[in-house]
Amino acid sequence: MAITAAMVKELRETTGAGMMDAKKALTETGGDMEAAQDWLRTKGLAKAAKKSGRVAAEGLVGIAVEGGRGVAVEINSETDFVAKNAEFQGMVAQITQAAVGVSDLEALKEADLGGKPVATVLTDAIAKIGENMTLRRMAVIEGENVAAYVHNAATEGMGKIGVLVALKGADNGIGKQIAMHIAATNPASLSEEDLDPALVEREKNVLSEQARESGKPEAVIEKMIVGRMKKFFEEVTLMGQKFVMDPDRTVAEVAKEAGVEVLGFVRMGVGEGIEKVEEDFAAEVAKMQG
Repeated sequence: MAITAAMVKELRETTGAGMMDAKKALTETGGDMEAAQDWLRTKGLAKAAKKSGRVAAEGLVGIAVEGGRGVAVEINSETDFVAKNAEFQGMVAQITQAAVGVSDLEALKEADLGGKPVATVLTDAIAKIGENMTLRRMAVIEGENVAAYVHNAATEGMGKIGVLVALKGADNGIGKQIAMHIAATNPASLSEEDLDPALVEREKNVLSEQARESGKPEAVIEKMIVGRMKKFFEEVTLMGQKFVMDPDRTVAEVAKEAGVEVLGFVRMGVGEGIEKVEEDFAAEVAKMQG
């Protein structure tokens, strides 16, 4: 019988197998869904489904730069043991390189890697290594020059924090210094104009309430709010922050002196926003063995 895209989708959702593996399973079993599931289990390709509910908050961020294009990719694992595994790191390197040629995460999942889609390569790794893994996100940035920095590097081009900085103008080394600054300070945006309006409004409301608790006249309170918001912008925007390597100057001043314009940045840290389940070390080791 003809194997439809809907059948492949259903089998993938049921088993967690990759697209090509699901299609092959259905082809081998004549479209019988249950038989296809068993076929995948015998090949070890359905193991991923059993692990897909486990929290994967460790892992690595890989970065790659080609010309004026830089990409950052986060691939998660359940434990730091796997993140230190050479096979896992090799996979991260390959997937990151594949990301250079695509525009978004969905395209990356379908990108070819050694004759298989990236999503299938990841599923195969889950079955082999025995931990849940996720290709969580990717980011792309472009400019005349793109500088990169990896903090807590596990090996070349990957670590716990990856930073990319897009520049207009010749980079004489200032790009990496600004990237290191971003890794340390984690700015919320490039400039005041780029800040989330909701974040600005929330901060203004908090600062307004604090100022009014002083009991001072409204005219004085307004000046207090203006001053405190100015300090807030200096603290959370990259261009307004004091440069960590020269606190007497802002990042904007350092960039201008170097003859470059910072067009944008990406800062990606492993596990940001993932709710982790705290376990003691003994429990983690026992889970690995069990």
